Amino acid sequence: MGKALAGAFPICRQTFDEADAALGDALSRIIFEGPEDQLTLTENQQPAVLAVSIAAFRLLESRGLQPSFVAGHSLGEYSANVAAGTFAFGDAVSIVRRRGRYMQEAVPVGAGAMAAILGLDAEKVAEICREVAQGDVVSAANMNGGGQVAIAGTAAAVARASERAKALGARRAVPLQVSAPFHCALMKPAQDRLAPELRALEAHDPRVPVVANVDAEPKRDAKSAIEALVAQVSSPVRWEDVVTRLASEGVTTYVEVGPGTVLSGLVKRIHRDATIVNFGSPDDLSAVEGLLGGPERAALRT
Repeated sequence: MGKALAGAFPICRQTFDEADAALGDALSRIIFEGPEDQLTLTENQQPAVLAVSIAAFRLLESRGLQPSFVAGHSLGEYSANVAAGTFAFGDAVSIVRRRGRYMQEAVPVGAGAMAAILGLDAEKVAEICREVAQGDVVSAANMNGGGQVAIAGTAAAVARASERAKALGARRAVPLQVSAPFHCALMKPAQDRLAPELRALEAHDPRVPVVANVDAEPKRDAKSAIEALVAQVSSPVRWEDVVTRLASEGVTTYVEVGPGTVLSGLVKRIHRDATIVNFGSPDDLSAVEGLLGGPERAALRT
């Protein structure tokens, strides 16, 4: 991912070089060439996705495109803050590598799990999790909208919640191939390790509001933006609320910046009248520029 951008645009190539320099290794080589088992390690995957997202964002910015709001899903909130100028890209790349490591180390491999519950609303899923917990941790981790809620917790409790959800009418309960149970109470040790490092970053008030995962509120000052990232580690991603808030602010156009198009599908389910476009490769550039040449306000999802 990102290789075509780096090959076509110097500003993108410079972004990957900056990531390599910040980390002191050849992250860009793993991004462009793999091997996949190295790229998907959490401590590589998180800075890799951040680097591709910011390379793409910087190209759009260099061509005069600016967002009115930014938001990101989980890790993407770091990209959103870099895009808003809350902190520097080099600092972000370094801290998300440590974020990935801390999250991985918070729970022994195999002890935690996540699953996607399809066809039940978030309130019902939360009720199920409380019902089957039996002293274990299991809770909603991603409220993605459109009847899609991811749960996280101990492996046994996630299995119980999945079975109970199916019994109560869920269309499916799909185990997720993840390296740790993200965005639940089991991540509190990772949050405690990361918090002082986030608070020590040189931070500035965002140039545009960052709509945060933890409460779907626009963060307009540095302290609020940082504290939202601290709380995010062990709190659910309220993506449906984030998109609903953006819509209430008058946003009609969204650009999903970086690798993949998953969030475009989620946004479309939540904000049905929205116009959505993706930007992750040179082939996407003309569509983005064509769309944003008009008077509509844009929310850049990084």
